[in-house]
Amino acid sequence: MIIRPQPKSWELLFIHKGSIIGNVIGKIIFFSGFAICLQLFHHFVQPLPDVSITAMGVFGIALSLFLGFRNNAAYDRWWEARKLWGQIIADSRAAGIEVNSYLQQNTARRSLLGYLQMFLYFHRQQLRSQTCTTPPEGWCSQEECERMTGAVNPAAAALQQAGEELNRLHASEMVDDFGRLTLSRRLTKFAYAQAGNERIASTPLPFVYSLLIRRTTYLYCLLLPFALTSEAGWFSPVIAAVVAYVFFGLQAVTNELEHPFADVKNALPLSAITRTAENAILEALAEPVKPAVDAKDFVLD
Repeated sequence: MIIRPQPKSWELLFIHKGSIIGNVIGKIIFFSGFAICLQLFHHFVQPLPDVSITAMGVFGIALSLFLGFRNNAAYDRWWEARKLWGQIIADSRAAGIEVNSYLQQNTARRSLLGYLQMFLYFHRQQLRSQTCTTPPEGWCSQEECERMTGAVNPAAAALQQAGEELNRLHASEMVDDFGRLTLSRRLTKFAYAQAGNERIASTPLPFVYSLLIRRTTYLYCLLLPFALTSEAGWFSPVIAAVVAYVFFGLQAVTNELEHPFADVKNALPLSAITRTAENAILEALAEPVKPAVDAKDFVLD
């Protein structure tokens, strides 16, 4: 995610990091060059037939509405994912408070909360389609770690292990019935948040809808120079470049927001978010916390 102060007016034209220009510069050059070629042909070879600028305006408004709707749908996915991860942070803090309230032995506390540390690692790796090869050490035995890593869903396996550990502590009378019920409900909230994130990750926006908008955008940018040859003259390549930047730039932003867990600049900073949740658990155990994840070159991972 891009983290930077609000730029000054004179800086807007020179900021590259955090903008989408790098993703669409090729399309901008292409359609601007296409407009130049049409203008040369119109003036030096044969006049081109006029295309109604009014009709293109209506076409552009309709396309803008479709792009705006798709962008809103993508942002809703991004924001829902952020809320789910915010809930995971809140549940991590609440779990630390509840474990300290219902468990007296520090070894038992660390054992139970250790599975939540494993859950945070596995869930982040799964959402980013990364292999769970180097889980954090010291939170569970090697055998348990291998069992979770080899599971179909390692994050769900970590929560399952936490539930089994809670049952063992209850059987050993280290936690009472009410404490067991409270902590079980807390683990269920982690499972709900995990399922919500997995739903977002596995269900993109309908492809046919995205395909329709992309085709329409290309068609509009190809027809626009025909309407500008007489109306705008040699200024038409500039207008074509601006229109291509707006429409294709909005598409590029939407494509990144549509996948909030991807390793791209405008996705959620999962490393920073999980570090916050991990530190909440470490604080509950009165153990040293890890350094916060800082933005590098205005990008927070």
